[in-house]
Amino acid sequence: MIAVIDYKAGNLTSVVKALRFLGETDILVTQDPEAVLLADKVILPGVGHFRSTQLLHDLQLTEATRHAIARGTPFLGICVGLQWLYQGSTEAETTDGLCHFGSRCEHFPASVEGVPLKSPHVGWNSLERIRPESRLLRGIPDGAFVYYTHAWRAGVSDDTAAVTHYGGPFTAAVERGNVMGVQFHPEKSAAVGLQVLQNFLSL
Repeated sequence: MIAVIDYKAGNLTSVVKALRFLGETDILVTQDPEAVLLADKVILPGVGHFRSTQLLHDLQLTEATRHAIARGTPFLGICVGLQWLYQGSTEAETTDGLCHFGSRCEHFPASVEGVPLKSPHVGWNSLERIRPESRLLRGIPDGAFVYYTHAWRAGVSDDTAAVTHYGGPFTAAVERGNVMGVQFHPEKSAAVGLQVLQNFLSL
């Protein structure tokens, strides 16, 4: 069973539709920690303000996710779902993330070398793969285009599997063991996005 966590801010309909298009029928949209613990795989879609993730703590979904990850359950965070894997975000200083990865997500700079930078970053942009062994990005060519809509981003670290350049490089995909995240929206990224989701389902 694929547990798709509902924290009342995620882009659930599009993600579930993409999963069903790929042939996945055993999908549960849930706010139940027990369902997360029992799931074969867990997905956290995300849009909107980072503060919305406070509900994950309030409903004990954070702790359930930690237990599921420790047991080896594959986890995929999408957009704000990726940002939640970090310590937190400057978008909501008092709301903690899962703290699986170090550092905090930050807003795009207002300008780069004196040139104003438009924010949010919306539209298609390319991936630069820096971890060839990434299971999540298997079969995705370097330079493939994916769809973004975000104003906060994670910096580049040893766990970064791919970067995108916009106001400098930022983490487009992160991966450590069974924990993965993408800043772009695979459910809106045509064939490339569907391949990313298929890779996750195939783990």
